[in-house]
Amino acid sequence: MATLRQSPIAATIAFDEDGVRHGFLRLPYSRDDSAWGSVMIPITVAKNGEGPTALLTGGNHGDEYEGPIALFDLARSLKTEDVSGRVIIIPAMNYPAFRAGTRTSPIDKGNLNRAFPGSPDGTVTQKIADYFQRTLLPMADIVLDFHSGGRTLDFVPFAAAHILSDKNQEAASFAAVAAFGAPFSMRMLEIDAIGMYDTAAEEMGKVFMTTELGGGGTATALTAGIAKRGVANVLRHAGILHGTVEAAETRWLNMPSGECFTFAEDEGLIEPLVDLGQPLRRGDVLARVHPVSHTGAEPIVFQTKLDGILAARHFPGLVKAGDCIAVVGVTE
Repeated sequence: MATLRQSPIAATIAFDEDGVRHGFLRLPYSRDDSAWGSVMIPITVAKNGEGPTALLTGGNHGDEYEGPIALFDLARSLKTEDVSGRVIIIPAMNYPAFRAGTRTSPIDKGNLNRAFPGSPDGTVTQKIADYFQRTLLPMADIVLDFHSGGRTLDFVPFAAAHILSDKNQEAASFAAVAAFGAPFSMRMLEIDAIGMYDTAAEEMGKVFMTTELGGGGTATALTAGIAKRGVANVLRHAGILHGTVEAAETRWLNMPSGECFTFAEDEGLIEPLVDLGQPLRRGDVLARVHPVSHTGAEPIVFQTKLDGILAARHFPGLVKAGDCIAVVGVTE
């Protein structure tokens, strides 16, 4: 079996020294405007003695902002004496996408959350994934990866973990979700888990949780506040940050099957008929899509296949064939 070449990414700070250090993951990237240039991904490492390691990430998709807000703030404010163990903070994993405000990288159009395990001699996005796969994830005991809906989706604010075959790992992940304390907590189903950061972490046996906190390509005071309180709670739950978990009421939801998802089959103008968080009964009309190429045509009607609440919706006013237009969360 061929040996993988060493990652071209170099950290400018140490991972194993006590204290709080701010630096970069430097990825060489030669281009027209910088012959010997680099992609400089900001990173903070806070370490104090022995203990578990938390890996905290945002900006896996570049148009999702609650995670970067919470993590840039935490990186600025965290002190050595606050910590027992180690916290690795990367507010914007896919830094080129984050700076561009796009879901995927403007360099190679790579979706970082579908690029794992990556490659040390692949595209820029694949090189970032490889570094996380081979260097950062093995260090971690617990992983929190922030997401929200980006420009095209909007969610009720929830923290989530996946149903796993290892029930001890699953229980530990859902305990972290409960500690996060979002208004909703989701037992999550992915429609395509291949190549995901989530899958890479879970296959290593890590405690992994994620979020979906709003969307529309922006953040709100509410969702940013949920992210900031939640990450502190997870660190306290893990025994890394001193203090007790701030109690918060959460409502548990399930995504039991593909029937949770509704997809458009034609393009048009979407008319929402249910708002986020509203209850639904099987057969209720979620939305209508009006043809826009001419007048006088009947709209296409979309009905829910399950009882629950509207957990996610398409955000822009126009939809294309294949767009996810709604997700139903089944209440417990």
